[in-house]
Amino acid sequence: MGKYAQLVIGPAGSGKSTYVEHLHQHCQAIQRSIHCVNLDPAAEAFAYPVSIDIRDLVSLEDVMAELQLGPNGGLLYCMEYLEDNLEEWLGQELEGYGEEDYLVFDCPGQIELYSHVGAIRSLVDFLRADGWTVAAVFALDVAFVSEPSKFIAGAMQALAAMVKLELPHINLLTKMDLAEDKAAVQEFLIPDPQLLMDSLSASTGPRFRRLNAAVAGLLDEYSLVSFVPLDITDEDSIGEVLLQIDMAVQYGEDAEVKIREFEGQEGQGGDDDAGLD
Repeated sequence: MGKYAQLVIGPAGSGKSTYVEHLHQHCQAIQRSIHCVNLDPAAEAFAYPVSIDIRDLVSLEDVMAELQLGPNGGLLYCMEYLEDNLEEWLGQELEGYGEEDYLVFDCPGQIELYSHVGAIRSLVDFLRADGWTVAAVFALDVAFVSEPSKFIAGAMQALAAMVKLELPHINLLTKMDLAEDKAAVQEFLIPDPQLLMDSLSASTGPRFRRLNAAVAGLLDEYSLVSFVPLDITDEDSIGEVLLQIDMAVQYGEDAEVKIREFEGQEGQGGDDDAGLD
């Protein structure tokens, strides 16, 4: 079947760890094996079992104390340290995993890691070189759809990550269980650039009209940004998200082909036996 991995990325507080927690529970319920990887050196506790933990390599607390860095600078240092030790540390950690294994990487919430810092892209390249098929799962809080300007900012963050990482990419609109008007959210799942531009123009001054048109045109021209809603209280919602990711990475397609081939051979053998009789 191959080796598969999800990189769960997105802004701080967007529900990445909560998604990983409920994905693990869902996979346990359907008897599917996944392994969770913590890539956040500032993490303190987990609601899911951690198979690989970056804190075994470097922790934010130690970096801040030894190098006199703040939280943001310390986290960037930790990720650069990971980048420098991918082969030596992560390569050794992954030696116990092989065909038919599925990893879920719970990543930090510093958005610059997915737009212009090279550490996560280096991780992607390392995993690909090691034979892993990787998908990016970008989590965005449903609160971003409360205003057109917020939604544009979130959509641009997602688009920047897509361009930077060059991976099969699924955008999640998380915390749908907290949305007051779920019907109103639906129009943002596949955004209409013209409606966004009209809303922006109504809420901003005339001097921003050309900028609003350029931003809306960017989303319209590439038509790359759409969202899958995630309601962690709904098991079907979690299953739909997993299905979308599986389709993006073609998970299990080799196994399905093998089963069909085997069934075809079984049928041919039955005909031959019947002829001998």
